[in-house]
Amino acid sequence: MTGIPGAVLLVLLGYLIGAIPFGLLIGRLAGGVDLREQGSGRTGATNALRTVGTAAAVVVFALDAAKGVTAVLLVDWLYQGGPPGSPPWVAAGVAIAAIGGHIRSVFIGFRGGRGVATFAGAMLASAPLVVAIVVPVVTVIVWRTRYVSLGSLAGSLLAPVTAAVLVAFGQATPATVALGLGGAALVSVAHADNIARLRAGTERRIGQ
Repeated sequence: MTGIPGAVLLVLLGYLIGAIPFGLLIGRLAGGVDLREQGSGRTGATNALRTVGTAAAVVVFALDAAKGVTAVLLVDWLYQGGPPGSPPWVAAGVAIAAIGGHIRSVFIGFRGGRGVATFAGAMLASAPLVVAIVVPVVTVIVWRTRYVSLGSLAGSLLAPVTAAVLVAFGQATPATVALGLGGAALVSVAHADNIARLRAGTERRIGQ
C-alpha cells in the first residue's frame, strides 16, 4: 500500500479491527451475558469486570488493547511508501480510526466500549514511554477515588500532554501528539455520561 490511497485503505482497515466486539464475545463465552444489556451497556473491560468478573475483564482489556497495537503495526507491515515522514502520521490516523471503531462498532449497531484500552494499546505501540508515565498516575487516581472513569479520563487527557513534553526531548514525534489528541477527544466524548454522573456525584465506584 502506497500514498494516499494506501493510507485511506489502512484507516478503513484500522476502523474494522477496532470494531471487533471482543467484549461482547468474551461476555457470552464467560457467562452467557450480552454486555450491551448489562450495567453500563458498554462492551469494554470495566463493564465486563462488573458483569462477568475479573478474569474476563482482563482478557477483554488485553484484546481491546491489542487492537490499538495492531492498528499502529499495520502501517509498519503494509505501508510501503509515501511522502517523507508520512508513516507516523498514517499510523496515528489508523490508530484513531481503531479507537473510533471500538467506540462505535459497525458490527454491533454502532455501539461499543469507551476506547480506553484501544487508545492505550495504540500509545504503547507508538510511544511506550508515554504509557509508562501515564499508567502510574491513572493507577493512583483509581486507587484513591475508586472511580475507573475518572482515572480513564485523566489518563487520556494526560497522554497528549506527556507526548508533547517528550517531543521536546526527542522521545516522541508530533504524530504521537496528534494520536494523543485524537484519542483523548474520542475517549472524552465516549465518557460524556460518566462526566455528567461525576459532576452530579452519582458515578459508581469500584465495588458498587
